[in-house]
Amino acid sequence: MNSSAMGVMLHVDLTGGEFHDIMVPDWLQERYVGGKGFGAKMLLDLVPQGADPLGPDNVLMFLAGPLTATPAPAMRACVVTKSPLTNLFLDSYFGGMFGPEIKYAGYDALIITGRSPEPVYLALDHTGSRLHSARDVWGLDTLLSNQRIKQQLDDEGFKIANIGPAGENLVPYALICCEFNRQAGRGGAGAVMGSKNLKAIALKGNKLVHVHDPEGFKEALAQANREIQDSAECRSLMVSGTAASVEFANEAGLIPANNFSDGSSPLAQKLGEKGQAQKLWLSRAACFGCPIACTQMGAVRSGKHAPFVTDIVEYESAAMLGTNLGIGDPRAVAHLTKLCDLLGLDSMSTGACLGFVMEAAQNGLLGQYPEADQPAFGDVAAAQRLIEMIAHRQGEFGRLLGKGVRAAAAVVGPEAESLAQHVKGLEMPAWGPRGAPGMGLAYMTADRGACHQRGFPVGYEATGMEWRGKPVQALALEGKAELVVALQNYLAGTDCLVKCDFGAMGVRPETYARLLNTATGMDVDADFFDLLGERIWNTTRVFNLREGMDITQERLPKRFVQDPLPSGPHKGHRITDEDMRSLLQDYYRVRNWDEQGRPTPETLERTGVQTLKRVVL
Repeated sequence: MNSSAMGVMLHVDLTGGEFHDIMVPDWLQERYVGGKGFGAKMLLDLVPQGADPLGPDNVLMFLAGPLTATPAPAMRACVVTKSPLTNLFLDSYFGGMFGPEIKYAGYDALIITGRSPEPVYLALDHTGSRLHSARDVWGLDTLLSNQRIKQQLDDEGFKIANIGPAGENLVPYALICCEFNRQAGRGGAGAVMGSKNLKAIALKGNKLVHVHDPEGFKEALAQANREIQDSAECRSLMVSGTAASVEFANEAGLIPANNFSDGSSPLAQKLGEKGQAQKLWLSRAACFGCPIACTQMGAVRSGKHAPFVTDIVEYESAAMLGTNLGIGDPRAVAHLTKLCDLLGLDSMSTGACLGFVMEAAQNGLLGQYPEADQPAFGDVAAAQRLIEMIAHRQGEFGRLLGKGVRAAAAVVGPEAESLAQHVKGLEMPAWGPRGAPGMGLAYMTADRGACHQRGFPVGYEATGMEWRGKPVQALALEGKAELVVALQNYLAGTDCLVKCDFGAMGVRPETYARLLNTATGMDVDADFFDLLGERIWNTTRVFNLREGMDITQERLPKRFVQDPLPSGPHKGHRITDEDMRSLLQDYYRVRNWDEQGRPTPETLERTGVQTLKRVVL
């Protein structure tokens, strides 16, 4: 039967330099669909308990979904591995052109195991798979190595995912740069790639992606595009991308200012839509098959960092490298973001580490590190110097920050630990939770650590939007567990497609089900994604518990618990220890987990996690 799923995965054994095609088991397709679902199940099955994330036993997977490379709007791909930053499950998503090329190459997933004895890059086209020496491109930044590899292959048509110096140097928050200008950013997948001596993957496919029911799919596609056009949220993204979120978050008291010391900043207005439009933007651009086109391409044309081409400075980077560091010039923030992309660093984790350093210096805690040079909030040159030190692991201080904020604070000392903003070792994203306790619960329970993309109740809490027929009260605790679980399940279920969160703001569950059915021949309804997401959350929970996580790690940083907000609409509010206990107890109850946050045998059997077969390579 024709299906948009290719039905085949490529296993690359870097230790032996071998390649094997693996047929996707029917039960895996039916029960986990693709994308995050495949990754969650295969990581649990293929990675030995206690495996070193930077050792050869870890598995690195690039996963498409059944709707990737079809005309379905706003589809992406993802990377799944065991995180070197948190030692937990990691999934990281990217748009652009590399994801569709996985399908054009004939695969639903690339599964990479082992470790090459020397630096290599993988090339795959119609002639087959092969490994090339990467010695000539090792050490180069992501943009230059992309260009050099295409020159070596004598073909600009290859789509490339690669790492920069940070990944090569095993910085645990190194990213993977995916063509074009898109990153699998969070949690250190770039370091896993570097640990395998794999500089890049270059793909050029020639396979067609079919759909099961072309006429039905065309109708579902038209419906999805209408829903996006009718969505106020999607139309806003068409105009300004996520830059509009800067002023929104600031007005709601949620933006990080000076290492989350506050939830509002006078610099936000300069870094939002108007500031970026004036200083940076020139034209819109889109990922593959996306009608939203949220990207605003532009250039820094004046100032000390000019000239260079830049993408939009997304909200998370604008906040974490901007207001969080006391920097208000969008050109400077674009420069720091571009530097992170070139060196291969997650700009969010980097911003959290720099905010930690600047406050630690302000409090006189870095005297034993003269090379730190006491960086202050607002110091762009110091931020640039530190980013370069981190990526290259330069000196004792560069190596220290290159461990991540949790590990760095533990070394600096007890006084520094209250300045480290992370959950489970993953640095905070740019939405402070003191005015949004549901968001705090989402951070505490997210399967990869502090993450705003595993459930975003802020959208309800900051606007009073209705959920189940009632307006959501920002500071209320009641009902937040039910809201968070529902959002987490649905997002995980649709991450199997693999959809972009922006498209999901418009496309209804019923329409996603129609797209999936007509593309693959499956027969599911809108509720399917909630049930699928619950299965995935229990699968990743089993993995994380197996790898040593426990509920003592499911708590917010001390700043949000001990320090009330000093300004903004929720001035004086914090999330207390009792608040956290109450939220977590409700959450575990809603999930049907025990008081220690462990899925019960009944829950594992009901969701199918305990009874399914194992994936074997």
